[in-house]
Amino acid sequence: MVLRFGTDGIRGAANVDLTPDLVLAAGRAAARVLAPGPFLVGRDPRRSGPMLEAALAAGLAAEGRDVHLLGVFPTAAVAHLSQLDGVPAAMISASHNPYADNGVKLFQAGGRKLDDDVEEQLEAELDAIVHGGAGAGASGLGVGTVVRKPWFDLCPRYVNHVVSAMGGGRLDGLRIVVDCANGAASELGPVTLRALGAEVEVLHNQPDGANINEACGSTHPGDLQRAVVELGADAGLAFDGDADRVLAVDEQGMLVDGDQVLAIAALDLAERGMLRGDAIVATVMSNLGLRRVLATAGIAMIETPVGDRHVLEAIERGGFTLGGEQSGHVIYADHATTGDGVLTGAMLLERLVRSGRTLSELAAVMPRFPQVLCNVRGSDRSALDAATPFWALVADVTAELADAGRVLVRPSGTEPLIRVMVEASTEAAANDAADRLVKGLVDSVGGHLA
Repeated sequence: MVLRFGTDGIRGAANVDLTPDLVLAAGRAAARVLAPGPFLVGRDPRRSGPMLEAALAAGLAAEGRDVHLLGVFPTAAVAHLSQLDGVPAAMISASHNPYADNGVKLFQAGGRKLDDDVEEQLEAELDAIVHGGAGAGASGLGVGTVVRKPWFDLCPRYVNHVVSAMGGGRLDGLRIVVDCANGAASELGPVTLRALGAEVEVLHNQPDGANINEACGSTHPGDLQRAVVELGADAGLAFDGDADRVLAVDEQGMLVDGDQVLAIAALDLAERGMLRGDAIVATVMSNLGLRRVLATAGIAMIETPVGDRHVLEAIERGGFTLGGEQSGHVIYADHATTGDGVLTGAMLLERLVRSGRTLSELAAVMPRFPQVLCNVRGSDRSALDAATPFWALVADVTAELADAGRVLVRPSGTEPLIRVMVEASTEAAANDAADRLVKGLVDSVGGHLA
């Protein structure tokens, strides 16, 4: 078996699906396909990270590539260094997944995620190596070197980048709580926000290899919500395991998701004449409330499939400034080539300071439509397109909701699931429609509610 590229690299259970042998082969394939020169490798702190880091570095070095190990470093920081140095890079992480999973995200020289044709070349090369043998590699002085870069040299380059992106804006006077998800931003996130002047209280910043994303971070923000209220903080930020996404919490302990962050940022940029094309990019998962508030402000929304790679591609095609996902991947195209939770959080907080308003007031610009998301596991995903009775049910439910809701059904790009999402004018209506659709899906293609 060879893992295929999903919406965010290759991913699977570490040492089961994503074995050291496979990652070594992926390193050799990457060395052959991506631009020449040194290769940067970062990782999050999950237990399997050092094992897979060693395998990837071995594969790259076997093909003559020098490898610079960055250690535990957020995805966006790896991409930023790739952009600055003009070299390819890899991030070993399974993002928001549990610690037993891991993955490899690859960046082309310049910090850009892979184009479809490059992914196809990599998959073909990986197939050839796994099934036909690696062939001759480098030898003698041609073998690449592997060096570990000191964190105290890397940290200022990223911190200075975020501070510069603020354009002189500061966070002085703000008291915030940051949940680092026991992940890659456990050190760099708080350091960066403190450099901007914020008073920072930190949660879940003691990674032990197995506690990444465990009941914490952007997928489990309950601790953060409670802490913001108990400490009387102005706001909270929750990163995921590799810190390429962030969700916020307002002063009342209410969650502010990626759609609301996009709404706040889009309106602010538009008011300042900085929203190129009077449009933003968002995915099919974005809440109907985001579409409504943007339309009222005369801002168009360019819709893409899920995945910040697709968002970035649309941003670049249209020359836009801003895009992102409900999950908290937000791309400020003038400052980053991928979702950056630390940068996005800093931008949101700087807007808070500049406006003189509370985060709950800022987030109120986007009324949220009730949204129900159900995950169905164990279905025959290959039979989904031909499941005529199910799609007839989808059409019926969509007609019932009319312009006060919508339905989205899609296979996950990162997990073996089919996702069913329903928005409606009331939570009861959304739940009722979702229940009917899940039953219809299971009847048509099997599986069970995850």
